Amino acid sequence: MSFTVAFEPKAEKEFLHLDKAAQTQVAQKIRDLQSGHFEGDKALRGKHKGKFRKRAGDWRIIYLKEGNLLLITTIRIAHWREVY
Repeated sequence: MSFTVAFEPKAEKEFLHLDKAAQTQVAQKIRDLQSGHFEGDKALRGKHKGKFRKRAGDWRIIYLKEGNLLLITTIRIAHWREVY
């Protein structure tokens, strides 16, 4: 099963500002999401309830799975110290 990945404008901007090595690492994790590999992803709590976190080295991809549309909206890509 393949999912569609959409970037929020802020997430796209954050991705494009990463160095090439980090972009490669994050892009691989986004391809994993697109392929339906959600193993090890953590559900967030509090004000981020309903969203999930995927780890990509020191970077975190915060995303939302949108029901029957099978759409994964990437909300944020940031260093783990800044993401929450």
